[in-house]
Amino acid sequence: MAEDEIHMNISVVIPVYNSEPLLLELVLRLHPVLESLGSDYELILVDDGSRDRSWEVIFRLAQEHSWIRGINLMRNYGQHNALLCGIRAAQYDVVVTMDDDLQHPPEEIPKLLKKLTEGCDVVYGTPQKEPHRFWRNIASRITKLALKSAIGAEIARSASAFRAFRTYVRDAFADYQSPFVSIDVLLTWGTTRFATVPVRYDKRLIGESNFTFRKLVTHALNMMTGFSTWPLQVASLVGFGFTLFGFSVLIYVLCRYLIEGGSVPGFPFLASIIAIFSGAQLFALGIIGEYLARMHFRSMGRPYSFIRNTTGFSPNRDEDKS
Repeated sequence: MAEDEIHMNISVVIPVYNSEPLLLELVLRLHPVLESLGSDYELILVDDGSRDRSWEVIFRLAQEHSWIRGINLMRNYGQHNALLCGIRAAQYDVVVTMDDDLQHPPEEIPKLLKKLTEGCDVVYGTPQKEPHRFWRNIASRITKLALKSAIGAEIARSASAFRAFRTYVRDAFADYQSPFVSIDVLLTWGTTRFATVPVRYDKRLIGESNFTFRKLVTHALNMMTGFSTWPLQVASLVGFGFTLFGFSVLIYVLCRYLIEGGSVPGFPFLASIIAIFSGAQLFALGIIGEYLARMHFRSMGRPYSFIRNTTGFSPNRDEDKS
C-alpha cells in the first residue's frame, strides 16, 4: 500500500515541556502530513507545567487552527502522565504520540500508519541509529529492560515514545488512576499485537532533552516497582541465597569444631558475615518499602494529572480561557 493511499482519522498527542521556540515549526511540519492522511485529524498539545511561554503559544495556535487542541496541566506530572491525559481526550480512530522536540520527524508518521494497517494494534517507530549520547543511550536501555520486566515481552526492547495505536486499546486502562504511569505497560493490557518499523530520528533543534539520565533511571525504577513483581522476586532470591550461604558457614564451623576441636578464629570473618546479612536484609526491606509507598500513594487517591484549563475543545472557541 502506498503512503498516499493511507486514509485514517488521526489524533496526534504531544506532551509539551519548555518547548516554546519549537511549537510553530512542529505545527508547520505536521499539518501537511496529517492533511495527506485523512479528512479528520487533530493535534492535542498537553502543556506539562512548562516554565516558559509554551501555553501561550499553544493557546494562540488553537485559536488560529480548528484542528489544534490544548490542555494545560496544573504542574509538571511527567511525560507519561501528560500523554495519558491527551490520549483520553483523543476522539479519532488512531492515536499517534511523539515528542515535542522534532526528534521524531512528522514526515515518518505514514510509516507507522502503513504498518498499523497490516493487522497490528500498536506500532513503535524504532530509530535507525541511536540519536543520543552514550549515557542517555545506556539509560534508555535500562528503561527498556525495566519495561521488559514489567510486561514480559521482547517488544519492550523496541519501545519508543514515537508510537501509533488504535484508540480502542485505551479502553483496557480506562479506569486506571494511579500517579505512576507507563503508557507502554498500559498498552499491553489491551493487546498483544505489537510491531515495529525503523524510522529516521533527527537531532533536537534547540536546547537539551528534558529526559536526563537520572529521570530515565527513575522512570525505569517506577516501572519495575509499579507494574512488576520482579524486584520482590529478586529480593526473595537474594534472601534465599544468603540463607544457604549462612547454613554453609554454620556447617563449616561445626565440622571444623568436631574435627579439629577449635572454632574459626578472627573477628573480621564474623564482621563480614554480619555485614553481608545486614545488607541483604536492608536491600529486601528497601524493595518492600517501595511497594508500600506506591500502595500508600494509591490509597490517597492522588491523581495522575490535574487540568488547569483547555483550549480548542469547546464548540464556542471564544469561551476558552488562557
